[in-house]
Amino acid sequence: MNKKLLSRFLAIPAFAFLLVSCVAEKDFDNSAFETVPPENLSSAPADDPVPAADVYRAKFETSRGDFVIEVHPEWAPRGAAQFRKLIEEGVFNEARFFRVVPGFMVQFGIPGDPKVSAKWRNNTIPDDPVIESNTRGMVSFATSGPNSRTSQVFITYGNHGKEGAQLDSQGFSPFGKVIEGMDIVDSINAEYGETPDQGQIQQQGNTYLNEKFPKLDFIKKATILPEEVETAESPEEKSE
Repeated sequence: MNKKLLSRFLAIPAFAFLLVSCVAEKDFDNSAFETVPPENLSSAPADDPVPAADVYRAKFETSRGDFVIEVHPEWAPRGAAQFRKLIEEGVFNEARFFRVVPGFMVQFGIPGDPKVSAKWRNNTIPDDPVIESNTRGMVSFATSGPNSRTSQVFITYGNHGKEGAQLDSQGFSPFGKVIEGMDIVDSINAEYGETPDQGQIQQQGNTYLNEKFPKLDFIKKATILPEEVETAESPEEKSE
């Protein structure tokens, strides 16, 4: 992906650019992933302790099929905790994959219900340091600037080389990875590209998307999978 094409993907309104001018390189604006900034950015200090948590898996049942994301809190503890909360509260259910850029990423996480969207739009969390790189299948939160992660996430489609390194350097911290069904993620409908307007989605939810972009793929249900428990074999089983 060349710089000119990447810049088009990441073009943003002038007011949003002001939020990230201190970190964005001139040819790569990270804030475009979430073009409607939260009204209140997190004031919590980034060094607040985060409780330790175990790796968990989340299943996404979609209009294209199912995929599974394995979440690693040791990569990005705040992001991992926020993602689990979003799933447990059903925020992703019926949410559309509203932004799909082939070869780059697919984005989702604006709730279909505007009332739910209003609640989560300002539920920001402090940034996590970048431990893992934004390579194929990795899952990170979208941002509109420092400490602005809310409910929007994206799955990376490819190994981007320099572009991926820039995502890393500008604070996109992966918290999980697609471990099953990446072919499903690859097949998500991309015909609308970046056309759906995030502001309209937040204000009108799926009413707007169903009317203007009826063929968008969507999440039917997202759930936390039960932990796999290893059981010791009995003496009889071992002797067979």
